Amino acid sequence: MNMKDLKDKMENAKDKIEGGLNETAGKITGNKQLELKGKLQGSKADLEKKMDIKDNINDIKENIADKIIKKMDKK
Repeated sequence: MNMKDLKDKMENAKDKIEGGLNETAGKITGNKQLELKGKLQGSKADLEKKMDIKDNINDIKENIADKIIKKMDKK
């Protein structure tokens, strides 16, 4: 994992926590706008996490395909 990946994960975690706090504060105070902002922040963080997982899966698939091609070329 490189520094950019680590920074992205930290930013994503921060967004998730802030979103939860904003959503809870909005519910407690009856501030629907703050509650919605919190929900959106949390959803954004979840989506970014899912996109990271999808990117990792695609990288793994490409790596496996490359290894298979190299093995086939040796034969």
